Amino acid sequence: MNDSSIWMYLTMALAGLAIPVMAALSAGIGQKVGAPTAACAIFATAALAAAVFAQINGGLKIGSAAAVLAPALLAGALIAFYLLSITLLGPRIGIGTAVLLVLVGQVVSAFIIDTLGLLGAPRTAISVPRVCGIVLMIVGVVLARRPIAEP
Repeated sequence: MNDSSIWMYLTMALAGLAIPVMAALSAGIGQKVGAPTAACAIFATAALAAAVFAQINGGLKIGSAAAVLAPALLAGALIAFYLLSITLLGPRIGIGTAVLLVLVGQVVSAFIIDTLGLLGAPRTAISVPRVCGIVLMIVGVVLARRPIAEP
């Protein structure tokens, strides 16, 4: 890691810290107004924030959006699936369990995308440390959510 990339790593770590907070907030909103209403309110806020960020950084490029319509629609559908899942199921299975399962899914999905070079990602060779890391993540989730036996 070089000095110019430290801010990128820190930003991504902060984004990771925000996911459980967002999950808990989304689940709470969903319990009050229903998951679909919560998702719509959250998406509207996210769209507004993204539009403001785009304006600050050179403006919205609506004309070029048509070139990426299919991937954008799929990405939007996947975000909706995540948001509705965490909003509906987070309160039922626990936010911690839900976020840990999402994390395992992210690691497995990232491994497949990187290994196969899907969606424009650079290919990364399968290695024992990478496979062990995924196995450890799964074991970690099981251990983190396992009930503690009382003596």
